[in-house]
Amino acid sequence: MTETVIRGSVLYSHTSRHPIWTWMDNFLRRCMDIFLSLMGLIFLSPFFLFIAFLIKKDSPGPVFYRGPRVGKNGKIFRILKFRTMYEDPQSYAGLPVTARGDRRVTPFGRWLRDTKINELPQLWNVLVGDMSLVGPRPEDPELVKSWDPEVREQLLSVRPGVTSPASVLYRDEESLLQSGSVLEIYFQDILPSKLRLDQLYLRYRTVFTDLDVIFWTLVALLPRLRAVKIPTHLLYWGPISRLFSRVLNWSAIDFLVSLVSIWVVGVGWRLLGGPLNLGWGNALILSFAMAFCFTLVNSLFGLTQVSWSKAPPSAVFELLASAGISLVILASLSMIGGINTNFPLGLLFVSGGLAWSGFTAVRYRERLITGFASRWMRLTKPRALGERVLIVGAGELGEMAKWFFERGELQRAYQVVGFVDDDPRKVEMSVQGKKVLATTESIPELVQRLDIGLIIFAIQQILPEQRQRILNICRKTTARLLIFPDLMSAVWDFIRRENTPVGWTKKFVQTDMLSIHKKITEIDSLLERGNVAEARSQLAQLQRNIAEEEHGTEPL
Repeated sequence: MTETVIRGSVLYSHTSRHPIWTWMDNFLRRCMDIFLSLMGLIFLSPFFLFIAFLIKKDSPGPVFYRGPRVGKNGKIFRILKFRTMYEDPQSYAGLPVTARGDRRVTPFGRWLRDTKINELPQLWNVLVGDMSLVGPRPEDPELVKSWDPEVREQLLSVRPGVTSPASVLYRDEESLLQSGSVLEIYFQDILPSKLRLDQLYLRYRTVFTDLDVIFWTLVALLPRLRAVKIPTHLLYWGPISRLFSRVLNWSAIDFLVSLVSIWVVGVGWRLLGGPLNLGWGNALILSFAMAFCFTLVNSLFGLTQVSWSKAPPSAVFELLASAGISLVILASLSMIGGINTNFPLGLLFVSGGLAWSGFTAVRYRERLITGFASRWMRLTKPRALGERVLIVGAGELGEMAKWFFERGELQRAYQVVGFVDDDPRKVEMSVQGKKVLATTESIPELVQRLDIGLIIFAIQQILPEQRQRILNICRKTTARLLIFPDLMSAVWDFIRRENTPVGWTKKFVQTDMLSIHKKITEIDSLLERGNVAEARSQLAQLQRNIAEEEHGTEPL
């Protein structure tokens, strides 16, 4: 007998978090599990009695099915479901997975399976601690034995869930299985994908992502929306997670900035001898209104989708426009009596300007001054359009690839359109001024729609099978494919064709990208200041060092 080992794979290793955050996340998740499962059992109890009556009427046998499943740390527990099969030996002796048209399933049981109502009794498993509302779906002990040991250890490190991203995407799993080759299709096509999705879920798992999965589960169960395809990245970084990470957390920070700005202006006005009777209550109301208007305008401008740690300097002016519009709205409300805070209109504009400085400072921090300077340089340098480039990977290596393509002469030959990345948190975000357009599965569609001529593979920390999968997708398109750091060879070849006095050894380019990034920045700065002689000297010295390091390799 041949043993089948199912291996899962994700793009990157599990994200490490501080133990305190992990403990808090687990604590909040367990509190949510207990509260929602208890409320669900209480409010659904009349419905459960009605379902029990229909099951008894449909076929003889018990109301519930209790089957062995593998839980956290390999502990076996009994999962609770409404019975959907005939109560006879054939039902228990058959395959551990079911396909469309399985004769073991009763007529009413088919409806229970299609609507997923048969899973609702698992709220009891959640309440007693065997399961969680969201987590990798629990499997039969025999199926778990087929998993790769590393995958098994990872997935069994948490409580299994009533629902999961894999459950949502494979909600019509039975229709994908054919009765003649059920196990073959399940083990070869479905189970590996489900394990990969479960591993990806564990990487980005938070209370908010769990709420997203619950939301999409409810959406998927609606009859009219059951056939709607839900994008994979939204299951791991959906509307609820985005609301908290991109809107509410910044709103809280902006509220504190507004409060400090109003307090500073108020204190300054009092020191100058001006009468002011604002009060803490009015200050809180005004701060909340200022932060709310700023958040609203940011949402309309798309600024809530900007990754501020990697935002371009030009976004400073977008923040300025957003703050200005917010201040006009706030002043208008104050003039018509919508907000009565006893705060003079002039001081309101002063505090609004100070608040904008704070809004920008907390987003840019030490990059603020550099941002203004870089914006001025961009406005004075026209950019020509060239071959359209798509970068695979929005990490440090992808940012470096974009940096190289947007320097000097290369701007005339290439135009970076954007990134693709399988990290659901990055999709639709702006990284270094370019948007993460989609996941790697959308590469063929992007190449055709955006007329991409060159694809740059720029991912460093990735498993071999995932690397090969992405490369296969890229090679099926009409675009040329360059693998970073092989990209650097093409870059310097272009520079030599243009007779630019710059050269590097190929091996050094392939082995020390971070050093190149740092050194090119220094040399580029010298060239921008007009110090060509010093730039040439540093470049020549670096070439000599490279030649010595590579045991006699001649500089290009």
